[in-house]
Amino acid sequence: MDADEKAKLYRRISSANIHLVLERMRVHGFWPQGQGLPPDPADEVAARAAIEKEIGQLQGAAVAGGLAAIEEALREERRRRWEASKKKRAERKKIRQAQDAERRAQWREEKKSRVVHAGVGVSAGLEDRQSNEEELQRRGLPVLHTAADVAASAGVAFPKLRWLTFHRRGAALVHYHRYSIPKKTGGMRAISAPKSALADLQLWVLSRILTPLHVEPEAHGFVPERSIVTNAKPHVRQRVVVNLDLKDFFPSVTFRRVKGLFQKVGYSEHVATLLALICTEPPRIPVEIDGKKLYVALGERMLPQGACTSPAITNLVCRRLDRRLAGLGHRWGYTYTRYADDLTFSGDGKQGLALLLKGVRGIVSDEGFAEHPTKTRVMRPGRRQEVTGVVVNDKLGVARKDVRQLRAILHNAKVHGLASQNRDNHPNFEAHLRGRIAFVHMIDEAKGKKLLDLLKEAIHG
Repeated sequence: MDADEKAKLYRRISSANIHLVLERMRVHGFWPQGQGLPPDPADEVAARAAIEKEIGQLQGAAVAGGLAAIEEALREERRRRWEASKKKRAERKKIRQAQDAERRAQWREEKKSRVVHAGVGVSAGLEDRQSNEEELQRRGLPVLHTAADVAASAGVAFPKLRWLTFHRRGAALVHYHRYSIPKKTGGMRAISAPKSALADLQLWVLSRILTPLHVEPEAHGFVPERSIVTNAKPHVRQRVVVNLDLKDFFPSVTFRRVKGLFQKVGYSEHVATLLALICTEPPRIPVEIDGKKLYVALGERMLPQGACTSPAITNLVCRRLDRRLAGLGHRWGYTYTRYADDLTFSGDGKQGLALLLKGVRGIVSDEGFAEHPTKTRVMRPGRRQEVTGVVVNDKLGVARKDVRQLRAILHNAKVHGLASQNRDNHPNFEAHLRGRIAFVHMIDEAKGKKLLDLLKEAIHG
């Protein structure tokens, strides 16, 4: 039926009497031919009868009492309806108040075992509380869906967990001790060491969640059974050794990257958020506001240098970086290893060195890191080749200068006493020397043993 036909039918129906309309409705199948109108619903018939009765009563009153009686009846009816309306509103209000009180009580009870807000900028996704149980079990990780699960598994009271993980832009009390130590290459390194409560929680994350996860074979830093020695060994007797450092390594791994890591291994966004909050902290400065000292966040949360979880997280975050750099090195005939932020390539150097370095810089940038511009070294056989402090020219060894210096200190200490050689005022000079000897012993056992014998002679005379 086109628009004109519809318009004609509408005009015909709207202008027709009720009988014609009913007849047309029968033709179009609203009910069978020969049947009358369907009866009205019983409740509608009863309501109509009540209204008609009331109208009759009002009309009767009007005849008996005239106009004044009608107006009085209307006022009385309005009062009755107004009182009835107030009563219904009061009843509904009472019901709403009871429902609101019940909801508030339920919410207070629920908040005792649920984190609904973890701070500004870090609370997205807390409503996702379903982890991938199958994936977590496959990886040998604890199955955790909610904050209550984390608290129970870590053996921490729920209020304490919420306190340790809540992100504050300005805090009167922080969970880290902050101090600086001198770098070997100059300048100062900022250290954020967690206080005992947070340190215990981070240790639980490290042992139960991070340690069971696999890292790439090229990663040697902070990995069981690997060390600076295993990192240096693949580069012994190579014509070219290339070393690059990553700038601001730990600060480059932000809260979002850490949260994404925990989600990737199977945890719900709720649990991943809490784990990332446990393992990250923003840089802060102390300020005084209205006589009150606050520690104000300077930027995004990141891995703190001083937390036991930070090295393990970087190894896991760098898995794709390691795979890509190993593949690039293989393409140009170079072996690749990484110790924390220290990248090393070695090979015969006959081809592709410039292309290798260009490719490395592109991959490093693509993975969210940056090359330290002043620490890239290309070491050839004519000079000392070092990998993480280990000499690799012909065999694994310690720099001769360092061994000679240490031997001289021990000889002089034998004659003049240990204190005479403590020129840098180390608080525990003997422990300092033992540490240096242990380093030599780890790389060259024979030399280390001789130096240790010299230390014993210096101590005992």
